[in-house]
Amino acid sequence: MRTVNRGRGRSGGMGIGGRRAFSLAEMLIALTITGTLLTATLTALDASFKSYKVTTESASTNVVTRMVMSRVMTMLRTGTEFGPYPDDPLDPDQNPVRSNAVEFIAAVDPAAGTQRVVRLEVRETDEARIGPNQLWYVQTDFLDGVQTVREERPLLSGVLAMTFTLEYEPGPRLRRATADLTVRPNDFQDASFGSTMEAPSIRLVSTVAPRRLD
Repeated sequence: MRTVNRGRGRSGGMGIGGRRAFSLAEMLIALTITGTLLTATLTALDASFKSYKVTTESASTNVVTRMVMSRVMTMLRTGTEFGPYPDDPLDPDQNPVRSNAVEFIAAVDPAAGTQRVVRLEVRETDEARIGPNQLWYVQTDFLDGVQTVREERPLLSGVLAMTFTLEYEPGPRLRRATADLTVRPNDFQDASFGSTMEAPSIRLVSTVAPRRLD
């Protein structure tokens, strides 16, 4: 007599090959764990992008600010007949002069009758993206005392504050000039990550003594 083994009509919760399928509760737990891992990964990636943006803004603005400050110091060192100047340089309430602008003669040619006057000044701006203020360069050329050319352009944006401190000797002749500049980092990237992180402001202070022509 041959015995025939008959399999069970139902799998009894067993899948193909005798393996049990995942229950609904197990699927929900697996999805929860996966979602948590993805959230953690995206959070870390977002923080990395924000950190990169802050570092880039700070580094690029630092380089540009130092270049502008170096140029300003060079102009002050080689300039003559500075202003604003005090009515009485012996009065400690008037001297030194503190201002957000400085004006001086950058070049003069008595033989040709030409003279170049440069003014550095801080101007307010309405564009929140580039900062509250800008440092401007204003150049005016004269021929025999008559203005011939006037040129102006921004040197630096994102200026939070800039003060020129001018110490005069009787004459008045400028003894020493100090520029105190504070800038908000901003590299004008179009990409925005919605971050509240901000790079710290950059402050540079530099002092120069104008050259002696006599």
